[in-house]
Amino acid sequence: MERRNYLIGLDEHFAAQYSDYVKISAIEGYRMPEIVYVAPDGNIARRDPSLMRLIHQEACDALIARFKEGLADTDFSFSFSFRTLGDRFRDLFSKRTFAKMLPAVLSRCEETAASAGEKLSVEPRFWKKIAAGKLYPSKNCILALGLVCRMQIQDVTNLLAVCGFSFDSSNVRDVVVEYLFLRKIFNAEMRDDCLAEYKITCLPIAHAAASASIQ
Repeated sequence: MERRNYLIGLDEHFAAQYSDYVKISAIEGYRMPEIVYVAPDGNIARRDPSLMRLIHQEACDALIARFKEGLADTDFSFSFSFRTLGDRFRDLFSKRTFAKMLPAVLSRCEETAASAGEKLSVEPRFWKKIAAGKLYPSKNCILALGLVCRMQIQDVTNLLAVCGFSFDSSNVRDVVVEYLFLRKIFNAEMRDDCLAEYKITCLPIAHAAASASIQ
């Protein structure tokens, strides 16, 4: 059966962006490029390590397939963290906190905290505290929130940043989810296909609610 275009696009994006060079170089059949070389002036020089990415390999498709075979989702899925007293005090005077930025971001998605919470696999009592700033969301929670609310990538990036996170090109989950935002792949079936392709199961998405929302 022919693979769907969005899955082919995902592999291309992954090959170009994924940067855990230890794991990349351990794939059977991977050929290490010459990173260290002698420059014209006779000194030892180093090429950009991005040359090690899978996109530069002749057997790119086969290497990605082998890489997927060994994948297991290891990203912890707990949905929130507790704020220290100092954190809560600083948040009182900061304009850039998750809770203070959330209403405007959700408004752009035509969502509310209540409607967004229904699409997440997070206990309502904890989600209410997250939305109120009494708890801080995990990275998985923010990524899931962005996907189910169909957020712009800049809004997701901003919410991640105020919680101390960012997209990490050496993390399989982050590279795959970033692709979904960049390509605006929010259809539940397509989104779940992409996540399953790289064995990502840690995102707290309420799948029944997500499926109902596109019917």
